[in-house]
Amino acid sequence: MATEAPAVELSVSDFVALLNQALEYAYSGVVIVGELANLRVSKNRWVYFDLKDEFSSVKFFGTVYQLPGPLEDGMMLKVRGLPKLHNLYGFSVNVQTIQPVGEGTIKRAAQLLQAKLTAEGLFDEARKRSLPYPPARIGLITSKQSAAYADFIKILDVRWRGLEVELIDVQVQGEVAPAQITAAIEQFNGRPQPPETLIIIRGGGSAEDLAAFSSEQVTRAVAASRVPTLVAIGHEIDLSLAELAADQRASTPSNAAELLVPDRTEVLAALRATAGQLEQAGRYHIQTARGGLEQQTEAMSRTVLQLLEQAKAGINSQITLLEALNPASILRRGYAIVRSQGRAVRRAGALGAGGIVDVQLADGSFTATVKGTEGIKS
Repeated sequence: MATEAPAVELSVSDFVALLNQALEYAYSGVVIVGELANLRVSKNRWVYFDLKDEFSSVKFFGTVYQLPGPLEDGMMLKVRGLPKLHNLYGFSVNVQTIQPVGEGTIKRAAQLLQAKLTAEGLFDEARKRSLPYPPARIGLITSKQSAAYADFIKILDVRWRGLEVELIDVQVQGEVAPAQITAAIEQFNGRPQPPETLIIIRGGGSAEDLAAFSSEQVTRAVAASRVPTLVAIGHEIDLSLAELAADQRASTPSNAAELLVPDRTEVLAALRATAGQLEQAGRYHIQTARGGLEQQTEAMSRTVLQLLEQAKAGINSQITLLEALNPASILRRGYAIVRSQGRAVRRAGALGAGGIVDVQLADGSFTATVKGTEGIKS
């Protein structure tokens, strides 16, 4: 008969330490899926809850900073953590990450978080900023291997070339996605010369696939970005909380590219149309000005002719007057000029009998002797 090995005597603390050592060696990390129960927050810092299924229940311990957002009993969660046996409180799992699972739970968690952040004013329209159009430098956050990335770059290149696009490649679903997306946002914002616009895109998927973009961590990071943000997650019917927090939302990644830059073909067509309108307007103004100048020229010509005619008439009048006053004209009418000693005789009384006078006629002159004078009787 085999003899039993002597039992090892351990103190309670040593026994707990031994079990924790075995747990750490055997299970460096576990992922447990179950229904949330007995959720409790202590001192706004510590979180206690249970995960249960039909037959069992496990206690969990973590911090409020590890919560993806507001939770409530009955939700299905996937929790990654480290199993521990506490020397006073017994067995529990120390939380590393928490993810809602199942479409119903994910949507309910998003509703609770949306209500909380709405009350804080995180989605207010007054906070929204306009995006530069088009931006010269773009910061892009997405998975480089995704169809969303390929579609965005293709449409961007077709519509408007020459833009500087810098990509930070991140996982867009799964446990690490919220942390990677948040880190990328902070990295772009922390640069001395950040991009002019921050673009966050992801293609369609299930509620669980898109859950990272409705996490509190990512939503707050988008709202806190000092770089204007454009977010497009999933298809048109999908709406994440990150999109509500963004300065602008696009229905799809392709639509994000369309909203971000104009279509150069349309711009060139508009420029050509504007150039044609300007040319037509220029011709019209030139023709109008030319017509006005012609009218002014005709008016000035008429005015000058009128002035010339008036001047001519005035000159002719002066000529007529001068002709009338010309002594030669008077002489031609039968009059004579009588001079005595070279001076014109104006009165008969100025002459005496026997005086010599010179008489000038229109066609010549002669000398005469005065025989006598006779005054005009009044």
